Amino acid sequence: MGIGDKISNKAEQAGGKVKEGVGDATDNERLEAEGKQDQASGRVKQAGENIKDAAKNITGN
Repeated sequence: MGIGDKISNKAEQAGGKVKEGVGDATDNERLEAEGKQDQASGRVKQAGENIKDAAKNITGN
């Protein structure tokens, strides 16, 4: 996996965490839910990249 993908996925997760925190602090349920969704999306993308890396290691490419 490229370093850019790692950074992008972590940034999405971090942004989601901030969004969730702001939503919680301001009692904005929609913003809080968006933050949780952003975090989940970042984790799913990261998992996909990890699978690609594992497949490359197995095949030797």
